[in-house]
Amino acid sequence: MNVIESLQWRYATKKFDPSKILSEEKLNILKQAFNLTATSFGLQTITLLVVKDKVVRERLVEPSFNQKQVLNASHLLVICINETILDTDVDLLFDNIKNIRDTPETILKPYRKDLKVMMKNMTKQERQEWSIKQAYIALGNLMTVCAIEKIDSCPMEGFVPEVFDDILNLKAKSLKSVLLLPVGYRAADDMFASFKKVRKFVDESVIEM
Repeated sequence: MNVIESLQWRYATKKFDPSKILSEEKLNILKQAFNLTATSFGLQTITLLVVKDKVVRERLVEPSFNQKQVLNASHLLVICINETILDTDVDLLFDNIKNIRDTPETILKPYRKDLKVMMKNMTKQERQEWSIKQAYIALGNLMTVCAIEKIDSCPMEGFVPEVFDDILNLKAKSLKSVLLLPVGYRAADDMFASFKKVRKFVDESVIEM
């Protein structure tokens, strides 16, 4: 199946089969795909929380406005952002560049300094909004990889982040939840699986100049 056929197959799964669990191999593909997601400057101010524990997820149903996908999917992926961005985050990036690419510090130093200044010139809210944009890139990437790997998914914004953060103890990790992606396999009786995909014609959504 090619990429377009995979995207045609994909839909926002409303009902998962709770008896079907992702293999460790499939789960690892999603972890790797998240880690390889493009982020601005490669700074990676986002974190993926993989929640398998059913007891924990049972508590997350209500603050998800009772959307059962949170509980019945194989795993719940919670995309989080850093509560803030520190100099140490920038240093980690450039230290990794230096170690992996063997780039001299004399070359990296001005870029390291400029990125720290850029972050400091942003308010905390602006840094969070900047990170949220990266989170949406990661969500789109994960959804595409899911489609290619024949993993069902359902992107979700409809939840109460503050309650999630409390239940998942995210504040202790200096993280904030922003997006959900339950993943697993569709139930045989999910009627939405048979619905024809509704989209504009390509020449209505794409402009060539």
